[in-house]
Amino acid sequence: MFKKFSPSTDIAGQTPVKSSVQRGIRAAVLAQWKIEPETLEAIWPKKEGLVHVKWWASPRILMRSPPDPYILPKVGIDRGAIRFLLAGAPMMCPGLTSKGGYLPSGAEALPAGTAVAIHAEGKEHAVGIGSLKLGTEDIRRINKDVGVELTTYLGDDLWALKSL
Repeated sequence: MFKKFSPSTDIAGQTPVKSSVQRGIRAAVLAQWKIEPETLEAIWPKKEGLVHVKWWASPRILMRSPPDPYILPKVGIDRGAIRFLLAGAPMMCPGLTSKGGYLPSGAEALPAGTAVAIHAEGKEHAVGIGSLKLGTEDIRRINKDVGVELTTYLGDDLWALKSL
């Protein structure tokens, strides 16, 4: 999605988000990701505002500076899937369910459409951010086709962007 992203030509405009809308987003983040308010405060201080970025494609982006993948639920890929992720390919179910992969299960299972941080086997930090095409239980059961659709990944232009 952001393989050839250039802020100078692709961004149509940016506006600050109203504080009332930011409070609603903070409440939704606390409810959806089940994190402590102190943790959210450390990641996204109340004094730090959001910016609504409009770009040439239809999606809108809410950004803070810098973007932080640490609050997202974690999924893991095996070593064999790393090269495909770095090329911008969607993550296939076998790369998530193999010995080196990781999917939350049981009470922590995630539904389809959930935004996730993608971690690679043997690496400390997230290497991509995407959304689940199938729920984690379905990924485990079906074990074929696309499991995670990439939004951004290590090395693409959005990931490398320091500020707008």
